[in-house]
Amino acid sequence: MTSSLPPSRLTTHVALFLFFLLLGHLAQAQTLLTGRVTNAAGAPLSGASVGVQGTNVGTDTDSNGDYTLTLSQGGTYVVGVRLLGYLNQEHRVTVKAGEKQTRNFILVPGDRQLEEVTVQGDRTNKFSRKSSEYVGKMPLSNLENPQVYATVGKELLTEQLVFSVDDATRNAPGLQKMWEPTGRSGDGGSFYASRGFVVSSQLRNGVAGGVTSTIDAANLEKLEVIKGPSATLYGSALTSYGGLLNRVTKKPYETFGGEVALSAGSYGFHRASVDVNTPLNSTKTLAFRLNGAYTYEDSWQNRGYAGFAKDIAIAPSLQFQPTDRLTINLDAEVYRSTNVGKQLIYIPFDDKVENFGFSRADQAPLDYRQSYQGPGLTQDSRSTNLFAQVRYRISPSFTSTTYLSSSRSYSQGRGPYFYMISDITLAARDSITLTTPGVSTLLRNDQSTRDSRRQTYQVQQLFNGDFQLAGLRNRVVLGLDFLRLDSNIEFFGGQIDAVPINALDYNYRTFNKSAVDAAYAASTPPSYPVTTKINTYSAFASDVLNVTNKLSVLAAIRVDRYDNEGGLLYFPVNSYKQTAVSPKFGVVYQPVKDRVALFANYQNSFNNQNSSFLDAQGQLSVTKPERANQAEAGVKLDAAGGLISATVSYYDIRVQNVLRIVGMNEAGLAISAQDGTQWSRGAELNLTANPVQGLNIVGGFAYNYSKAVDTDPNFNGRRPETASSPYLANGWVSYRQPTGALRGLGLGFGGNYASDNKIVNKASQGVFTLPSYTVLNASAFYDLPHYRFAVKMDNLTNEHYWIGYTTINAQKLRSIIGSIAYKF
Repeated sequence: MTSSLPPSRLTTHVALFLFFLLLGHLAQAQTLLTGRVTNAAGAPLSGASVGVQGTNVGTDTDSNGDYTLTLSQGGTYVVGVRLLGYLNQEHRVTVKAGEKQTRNFILVPGDRQLEEVTVQGDRTNKFSRKSSEYVGKMPLSNLENPQVYATVGKELLTEQLVFSVDDATRNAPGLQKMWEPTGRSGDGGSFYASRGFVVSSQLRNGVAGGVTSTIDAANLEKLEVIKGPSATLYGSALTSYGGLLNRVTKKPYETFGGEVALSAGSYGFHRASVDVNTPLNSTKTLAFRLNGAYTYEDSWQNRGYAGFAKDIAIAPSLQFQPTDRLTINLDAEVYRSTNVGKQLIYIPFDDKVENFGFSRADQAPLDYRQSYQGPGLTQDSRSTNLFAQVRYRISPSFTSTTYLSSSRSYSQGRGPYFYMISDITLAARDSITLTTPGVSTLLRNDQSTRDSRRQTYQVQQLFNGDFQLAGLRNRVVLGLDFLRLDSNIEFFGGQIDAVPINALDYNYRTFNKSAVDAAYAASTPPSYPVTTKINTYSAFASDVLNVTNKLSVLAAIRVDRYDNEGGLLYFPVNSYKQTAVSPKFGVVYQPVKDRVALFANYQNSFNNQNSSFLDAQGQLSVTKPERANQAEAGVKLDAAGGLISATVSYYDIRVQNVLRIVGMNEAGLAISAQDGTQWSRGAELNLTANPVQGLNIVGGFAYNYSKAVDTDPNFNGRRPETASSPYLANGWVSYRQPTGALRGLGLGFGGNYASDNKIVNKASQGVFTLPSYTVLNASAFYDLPHYRFAVKMDNLTNEHYWIGYTTINAQKLRSIIGSIAYKF
């Protein structure tokens, strides 16, 4: 009999058959511990952490409060359960090898937490985080959530010897770093691309908490990369159409413990970090935790001549639990940085790519290792974040949570940057005609900040409920939110000089503090102030309704009142107010309960625009908020007792109401229309697995197709310059010896791939590309009860590669770092 399927589809069906056959094999003859976690009223508690003391075996309860633990062998174990808002509970359970044992838990309200006790060795999907209380503003397991998100936990960061959020993001599928942190107040931290749009890390534990410089991972419990337009729960001011990054921080716990670590390596890198936790009273209702780090690194480009970064991060945290119902958390993040900005090279907007004689960064006559500047062009950056969280359990079914957040950033100092200009354009600026393509000159510029400050204040009130209504389970969040952005920033600067590129024995150190100070003393540079003040008042509601045991639906809505008080944004901005409504819908069906979930969602975001514009009829038209609408569907998998977790999705984002300039009138005023569109669609895969004991795998793949539609002819039909690479992939494979004399000894290997990135893509200018790259990394570690030894090598093959949007930013060559930690 001959198959009627084409070869490609037949291969796919065979692969799927073998895949599920493998899952079935893994599920056989396993030693299982199952049960249900409920409150005193018998209501199931989802998202509770269930773990086996002295092992890495752990999971989270599903929507029915059920859990399943896969044990490596039979025996007697101490099983613990913890859930925010309830007292921790432990029980001793005996399980026979190859059999299933059941143990249920009833939790009592209270908020005392214990550190998760783990000893490496037993089989577990340790890099998988199966639930989040932040993504949906309620405790919700991944399989129950119709939204796509990726989580990078501290276990993976420790194994990879990761010290910053920037390096942590390389484990998130579909996320690509595009711009280094500048340290400037007001923007500061790194910028990334997600689903074709620019995004930055502006949120900490679900509320405002931006950092202008490199964000240290010293107090990072996990990084949540939430995909797609998410204004319904998070608003539009701190998110983008591509999603958001939420940093979840380490919390105090009831026992004394911590670690200190020292690290050193290539390019003068050295680092000291500390994590200390202690109870402050005999009843252990008051606990304090301090995370901190000092990091220094020279530039890898001509080390010692110009670039360096010196960063200090201090993050104290206090938790007070006066009663079983009330928990108060007070946190702070203090960042201080003195640095020289990474070398950013722009292409002038009035320069055509054909004038260069090349169209790719790897063809440019730039010296990859050369720093085209001298000493002293430093900038001081400060970020201070203060947080308060008050959580009160009103009843077993209802909880009130109040957040207060204050974020302040400050910067002062130099910001060097460069233009790679063609000989043709440079000659034309001097009224000289030249026709031979080529580049032989670099324009050296500075954009400084002076006493620049930005303050963000947020007050958020949440009421969470988990209750039965007409026999159906409802999980509800009602929220009120106030956000104020207050900017008082001054940029100033301009071109300092022009120098030949790669001239033999040329002294590039003449672009330094003395030269810039002298240029500004001789002629006052132009200033570009930003003095806007914006208030946003919001109310939102979300409900997850369990229609059946396997089917749940989500409905949410946000009403947002935007009040821009006006000011200066390089030019005067009139005050204006706008109201926007952002809905969200989702559905999840689990054909195999707690193992396979089919999901679909509709998500929305918006961007407030200026109050009016001049239309083609010469009339002032009221500007509507720009909108992005996403439709997405996919499957989430948590198979083989949680040893294999995966998400596959396809999304389609349409941006509408894009304001575009269509011409000029007789008075020289811009004529605009608000009918532009951008399409962004693609597919993503996220995978974590533990196929055999001691072996763990993390992987991801993303494809994104972006296109500007009905917009400026210069961009129409083209991929936006900020959309980054259309193909991205990440992977990490590690093995840790689970037993014997070398228990805790491990190796890890992985890397990232990105396809070509068009950083210039205009009809008038042409196309300039950053070439594709594959960067490989490796680590080795030996984790003992009180010591951890580790070494990592990044960029194993010494790959020359660049990141950027509208910029060329060469990335670090091969580096080696070693570390030793003492745990107590």
